[in-house]
Amino acid sequence: MQIGINFFPDVDPRQKSAERYFAECLDLVELADRLDYHHIRIVEHYFHPYGGYSPNPLLFLSAAAARSRRLRLITGAVLPAFNHPLKLAGEIGMLDGISGGRLEVGFARAFLPHEFQRFGVDMDTSRARFDEGIETVRRLLAEEHVAHQGRFHSFPATTSLPRPTQRPHPPLWVAALSNEQSFRRAGELGCGIMANPLAAETMRHNLGVYREAWRAAGHPGRGRVMLAFHMHCAPDAELARSRAEEPINSYLRSLVSAAADWTDGAASADYPGYREMIAKLAADDFHSVLARNAALVGTPDDIVDQLRRFHEECGGFDVASLQVNFSTLDPTLARASVELFGEQVLPRLRAGAAPVDAH
Repeated sequence: MQIGINFFPDVDPRQKSAERYFAECLDLVELADRLDYHHIRIVEHYFHPYGGYSPNPLLFLSAAAARSRRLRLITGAVLPAFNHPLKLAGEIGMLDGISGGRLEVGFARAFLPHEFQRFGVDMDTSRARFDEGIETVRRLLAEEHVAHQGRFHSFPATTSLPRPTQRPHPPLWVAALSNEQSFRRAGELGCGIMANPLAAETMRHNLGVYREAWRAAGHPGRGRVMLAFHMHCAPDAELARSRAEEPINSYLRSLVSAAADWTDGAASADYPGYREMIAKLAADDFHSVLARNAALVGTPDDIVDQLRRFHEECGGFDVASLQVNFSTLDPTLARASVELFGEQVLPRLRAGAAPVDAH
């Protein structure tokens, strides 16, 4: 099991400036690199405290590349709906070169109505924009003299520069929330799947859909699965819970606020069931996410056990991406958590404290 750090800025400018936030993140990048974590990952969102400090994940990952030597650098994820494929392909090739071939690229459809509204993009075109965008970017990275005549973008024969360092292109991922079709599409494309740890039985079903689509499309192996968890590690379980409870609750409130348009009347055929999903998220709190092992909070022993149980119950995953500096958590506590996890949990996972495969 590979373990990395997921930066999801849940930051109100009245609480913390961008200068301070990114200084704290880059401090954690250096620490994670020294402790031999697997990756750094960051999102693309806009205009709201929920994710809005990261409108361009490739920009942050360029800074992270300069502050690290071994870490993989993962977009979690870029949004084809709001990016021209020619620009995105060029930026991917550039960062892959800057980092010495450490980039991995996650793509997502976007799901916040306020972002579509501000960019003037029809949500009902979301899936078509995603499909066209990811395929066009993949071709631009893998091939030269690519001409494209699409529904949303068209251009004559073009060779994207710089060419990617990793050939034919950096590893690709697709982000999914809960829609079974998104898991199926990722498998068909031969991309890794990025997801959040929903109820274990739901995750087991969706990962089964992904792996079956992967096999049916003729891809070798069984795909790659990355799950994102909140994580806070401390020497005492009660201390860990007391530190993490309000910051995680604050993060959940911010998510529901950013997605409130879904419960206020927004609708799209490309997003079936999103009103009900966001309504369920509004009922979530620290205790409910901890109970289903969607948050890893406690001592090193607790967290090894939580990871092992969810791994077994959901059908197995390959990569865990840990959100460690969520919301209002004191950065010194986030750093201490990353250090303790790196020193006492990572070695046990590598030694087999959590199963490699649960099928």
